[in-house]
Amino acid sequence: MNRKLDLRTGRPVWMAYRAPRVETRKLVRDIKTDVLVVGMGISGAMIAEALTADGLDVVVIDRRGPIIGSTPATTALVQYEIDQPLTLLSGKIGKARAQAAWRRSRLAVANLSARIDELGIACAKTPRPSLLLAGNVLGPGALRDEAEARRAAGLFAEYLTAGQLRDGFGIDRDAAIVSPDNLAVDPRKLTAGLHLAAIARGARYYAPVEATGFSSTSTGVEVGTKDGPSISARHVVLATGYELASIVPPKGHSIVSTWAIATRPQKSKLWPQQAFIWEASDPYLYLRTTVDGRVICGGEDEEFQDEGARDALIGEKTARISEKLKKLMPGLDATPEFAWTGSFGTTSTGLPIIYKAPRHARIHAVMGYGGNGITFSRIASEIVRTELNGGRDSDAALFGFPD
Repeated sequence: MNRKLDLRTGRPVWMAYRAPRVETRKLVRDIKTDVLVVGMGISGAMIAEALTADGLDVVVIDRRGPIIGSTPATTALVQYEIDQPLTLLSGKIGKARAQAAWRRSRLAVANLSARIDELGIACAKTPRPSLLLAGNVLGPGALRDEAEARRAAGLFAEYLTAGQLRDGFGIDRDAAIVSPDNLAVDPRKLTAGLHLAAIARGARYYAPVEATGFSSTSTGVEVGTKDGPSISARHVVLATGYELASIVPPKGHSIVSTWAIATRPQKSKLWPQQAFIWEASDPYLYLRTTVDGRVICGGEDEEFQDEGARDALIGEKTARISEKLKKLMPGLDATPEFAWTGSFGTTSTGLPIIYKAPRHARIHAVMGYGGNGITFSRIASEIVRTELNGGRDSDAALFGFPD
């Protein structure tokens, strides 16, 4: 694996809410399994849950432990609206492929919601509409085109004029698109619930365990670890976020840092429907509420340089985000009670990479989720599950390594 990185700094608001404990054990001897999942964040959790549901023997390892890396840093706006607007994505990969990617994202959110209910995971799941506000990437005219493109793809999208936006949501912007059926969740509780479902079916969890080498054969993969014991698996899934294994090419993949704050609870001051709000701007602002009435607001994304440079900006970025939140929502108390920063991997198209590692037919890499980590994790779990059961997902070609 590549060098260990500090995935986040500060205190994410989710640390204020108790999540179930996920027990792990020490790896003290060589072991065998059907599937080794590397990573105990949200992506690894979804994959482990899906594979154990099919009766596969699954081992999960992490160099830190469960739910310690990037997952607690997410703001957890679970949207089918991906970072790349449909009109812009169509220009990058073609209209038909862009429509397919957006439709699959919509299906993933619906499937995730159903799965949470089936498993009875208490993660504060709440349906929310979302508002995409006109900005410097999509102005009012381009936003109207975007709404029409979504409707042509079979997705609900309502264009709001400035007056409709002001009357319906109390927001003063030139235009917006409103979309239904997104999800607010507590990401730590969701991730823990998925891990516990996998453990209940026999999955074995080991941490801290750092994978140091992968040797592929025609029948499996031998994985070496830092402390000595090896793991023999028929298949390996790398769900390590932006900490890429050395066998995974970084082409088309980059790292972005983001910053976020959370206010005190203030239920009486929140906007109608507590809709997700995000801007068609670069950099863009995004916000949501929690079940106890806090406002989470993030943005100010920048290309990642190193942890020190990222962390040094927490004070400046916190003040800027608070100021922007106050300007957008004058009735709120925008004073931060929590402030944090994290980093995530993204791609040139805004779509994730869910594919076999080059020259390693039994190693699957899932990465480049951008700002849609939970939604794309669900897609990854569906595609990997189908592949490991001998099938081929009809949308798999959308999410390969870039040429």
